[in-house]
Amino acid sequence: MKDQPLPSRRMFLAALPVVTAGLAASPPARAAGGVQPRWGMLIDTRRCIGCQACTIGCSMENALPIGQFRTTVATYAVTNGYGRTGVAMVPRTCNHCDEPPCIPVCPVGATYKRDDGVVLVDGDKCVGCAYCTQACPYEARFINHETGKADKCTFCSHRVDAGLLPACVETCVGGARVFGDLNDANSEISRRIKAAAGRTSVLKPEANSKPNVFYIGLDSELDGRVEGESAAEMMWRPGQTTHGA
Repeated sequence: MKDQPLPSRRMFLAALPVVTAGLAASPPARAAGGVQPRWGMLIDTRRCIGCQACTIGCSMENALPIGQFRTTVATYAVTNGYGRTGVAMVPRTCNHCDEPPCIPVCPVGATYKRDDGVVLVDGDKCVGCAYCTQACPYEARFINHETGKADKCTFCSHRVDAGLLPACVETCVGGARVFGDLNDANSEISRRIKAAAGRTSVLKPEANSKPNVFYIGLDSELDGRVEGESAAEMMWRPGQTTHGA
């Protein structure tokens, strides 16, 4: 009997939304009626378990250098008014703002915003000056150790353009991330945001950057914070010396 071939990683990941969350559907390349889509993400922190599947899925999909991440899940110890302490999860990524402060500071025009709202970096133009990384209020940008260029979440635009979901959404085992067209009132993300009216928030609202990443269940004590230990940052890496060694 011949050995059966093992399923590919792409086949495995494609099945994840059905097997786990059952919430994600592939986004259309263009909204109904030919209206230009405006992509956004809704993150339900109540569903996030801090497993970092999104972080690893993103790293694998985008071939990121070891130790550098486009999305992470920060963890915080929080204490309520009754003195009870728990752990809060805050998934973080580029917010693909409507008024991105990273664009005007770029001296060569490498950072730009597509018509569908996705903020990208043109690697051929980028000189690695890091002005944009300093301007981002969400600390969502970094200089790639291998390319020397500015790097960040792209909403997996190469996947979205092909009608697929971003890797972080597809790999989220808890269904905490919903991606879709904010211009389509019937899209999953629009319906979720409408259903949660008055209970959604954004990170650092005082930055006035008009982010397109929204949160449900985000503790008000954390909406202005972007720093924090991430489990991904604490993972063992090749060549890393363990404590006490």
